[in-house]
Amino acid sequence: MLQATKVRLYPTNEQKEFLSGQFGAVRFCFNRSVALKKRFYEKKGISLSIIKELKPLLSIAKKSRKYAWLAQYDSISLQEAVRHADKAFKNFFAKRAKYPKFKSKNGKQSSYHCTSVSVGGNWIKVPKCNPIKAVIHRLILGVVRSITVTKDRVGDYYASVLCETGEKEPEPIKVLKESAIKGIDAGIKVFLTDSDNQEIENPKGLTRHLKALRKLSKAVSRKQKGSHRRKKAVAKLSKFHRKVSRKREDFQHKVSKRMVDESQAVIPESLRIKNMLRNKRISRLIADAAWGNFYIKLAYKCRKAGKLFVPIDTFYPSSKTCPRCLHKFEGLTLARRRWICPHCGQLNQRDYAAALNIKRQGIVQLKAAGHTVLRQ
Repeated sequence: MLQATKVRLYPTNEQKEFLSGQFGAVRFCFNRSVALKKRFYEKKGISLSIIKELKPLLSIAKKSRKYAWLAQYDSISLQEAVRHADKAFKNFFAKRAKYPKFKSKNGKQSSYHCTSVSVGGNWIKVPKCNPIKAVIHRLILGVVRSITVTKDRVGDYYASVLCETGEKEPEPIKVLKESAIKGIDAGIKVFLTDSDNQEIENPKGLTRHLKALRKLSKAVSRKQKGSHRRKKAVAKLSKFHRKVSRKREDFQHKVSKRMVDESQAVIPESLRIKNMLRNKRISRLIADAAWGNFYIKLAYKCRKAGKLFVPIDTFYPSSKTCPRCLHKFEGLTLARRRWICPHCGQLNQRDYAAALNIKRQGIVQLKAAGHTVLRQ
């Protein structure tokens, strides 16, 4: 089992200078790979293979006078930057992402290391750099496989330590109790409603602080580009976004942990969030809720605990179906939060009814996959 732990770093001024050069070398390799591939296609109509044709140029560049400075830094991290450029183009051609952009020194910086790495009681070691002081807040077990050093826009340094613990992932549960299966319906006003009729309010971390966000954004726009005061204003704005992000992450980790502990299987509804973000009226609220990140946390926590995470189809009409008689009510609109079934007369709470329908559909999928569901 692989487990990652993020720790805070406190490098010295000398180490900050080295890491700045390391980040710059990684950024240079990525940007150069993107630029060469783009240029050859535009000028000569040739689609270069980044891995087969551009990656071998790294060793040649290190021996030249112009690019000899690349040899001062970890070669594996430079090769990884080239692979990232190749992956960016593959994602673009597969229509999973936009056209690759050049990396900027003003954004988040990162560098991947997987050889000559180690972790001590209060330090980490990456290639060609002295041990960097770190706050190891959690016991790191197993063999260290890689360390990714990052610098955020505020200017703080972190390391993500990936370890192989030697433990095997537990086998998924085969026999489940129906009462221990949770169907969940995600929302905006209410973050989620489960099939036990429990509602979790949406903290709306960014939406509640829009006034502060506007003030900080205006402070940045008023400053002259390239000035010292603009850098300070950008740092304040970045610190605000980091605070909101940390609150959101903390909330989602607590909710997902409790949900996994209380159930044997979690059944969510698959969401096409990219399509939903096209609605300009609610796009900020959807982004603030971050349902995709929450589902990722649920999925890996379920897998680690041997529980089941079974998303159902996006187009299943969970909100329009009556959970009692299964009648599909076509007249339901997004504004109606309650509706009476025209077939059986039951008053349905929209989100709770959707959660019940999602649970029922999830049980069908579990049985089809060979699991046993007991009525308890």
